[in-house]
Amino acid sequence: MTSPSLITTSFSATSTADEVTHGINLGGIRAIVTGGSSGLGIETARVLTAAGAEVTLAVRNTDAGNTVAEEIERSTGGIRPQVVRLDLANRQTISDFIDAWNGPLHLLINNAGLVTSGLERTAEGWELQFATNHLGHFGLAVGLHNALVSGAAERDGARIVSLSSTAHMRSGVDFEDLQFDRRPYDPQIAYAQSKTANSLFAVEVTRRWASDGIVANAVNPGGIATGLQRNFSSKQKASLDAAEAAGLFRYKTIEQGAATSMVAAVAPGFSHTGGHYLDDCREAYTVPNDADLAQHPHGVKEWALDPAIAQHLWRVSADLVTS
Repeated sequence: MTSPSLITTSFSATSTADEVTHGINLGGIRAIVTGGSSGLGIETARVLTAAGAEVTLAVRNTDAGNTVAEEIERSTGGIRPQVVRLDLANRQTISDFIDAWNGPLHLLINNAGLVTSGLERTAEGWELQFATNHLGHFGLAVGLHNALVSGAAERDGARIVSLSSTAHMRSGVDFEDLQFDRRPYDPQIAYAQSKTANSLFAVEVTRRWASDGIVANAVNPGGIATGLQRNFSSKQKASLDAAEAAGLFRYKTIEQGAATSMVAAVAPGFSHTGGHYLDDCREAYTVPNDADLAQHPHGVKEWALDPAIAQHLWRVSADLVTS
């Protein structure tokens, strides 16, 4: 299924992040990469640094972050990334990070993600996957809004990249029971809900902030073996293996997985347009909410792009993080 209105690029599922940024000079760009001390975050930060960006690694483990920063500096010959502590499930560390930020921000890559095998909650009682993957990034972006406005004015636009997943196809956002207070807990559904929220966030950011020069897009990096799977239950692992065996996806390398993030971050075609969902380095086609994942492994469900749902999610999220 294709549409002439979809934004395409010259890159594909096998392209690498280095290929996307080839020939692009990011000197003067200030970027934040959450979860920058592992997996996709490392590659994303490395490629940005190699292209000349001034990168800040926002990480829970600053020791790991410093090790990564030193390796990035050695491997790229670029400026050593800054390392700042950020725990997206801890509102105090988010506030501290925002308070410590000085100057403009041109690129915010909400890369960090969490998968749990069972029900875990934050101090507020929020379901941990939703709290980390969505609410933490929501609070961070809102708190950095003024910095993004400054960055947009300085460089003709600022961008936010929100990492979603094919998993979003399993579930929309259940506003009646966001935190699994009543329904039986299923970690796969909880993760799916958070990934749908990541896409809806990009839709509403663009609606609210495009007039400030800020756009946001959601990306599906694809199937990649990273530390994200370390907490998978046997059921989750079996489900992933079955999807691969059925041909729903092929595992990508880390370098290929970071490519779609780089397209959303630097490709000219996405410089002033947002609210899109990217897959394999281009905008994905939309499928009905009842579509079979086996038939549409690369699309985006309507519930992940619905403007009304996105507005409602924003209001609910704002109420939660400011309460």
